[in-house]
Amino acid sequence: MSGYGSSTVFVTGVAKPGKDDPIASIYQVFFVSMVVDARTDQIVDAACNTASPMTEGFIRSLLIGHNLAAGVGEMTDAIRRRFFGLVQKALIVALKDAHNKYMMVKKQQLHLGG
Repeated sequence: MSGYGSSTVFVTGVAKPGKDDPIASIYQVFFVSMVVDARTDQIVDAACNTASPMTEGFIRSLLIGHNLAAGVGEMTDAIRRRFFGLVQKALIVALKDAHNKYMMVKKQQLHLGG
């Protein structure tokens, strides 16, 4: 997806992958990045560094459309229920990290009157 609107923000969460995960030999960290519409808090796009495009596509399907400000409970439940890749734990940690960063950005924007 390209041409993100002016109300969107980009946020990334990181986590350390497990030693048994193939991405650990490629990357030092696992990340999940999201484009979020700051007006609605809806995740409009997502990406992550995985060993397979199929894995990234499946993870995207679990995240896009969710409200990031509402918390990550629903998304983490779906990840635990539907995603059994080796990077499952790292994905949940990275998602929580991204959520925390997003909430800090939202708080700053409110403080600055944005």
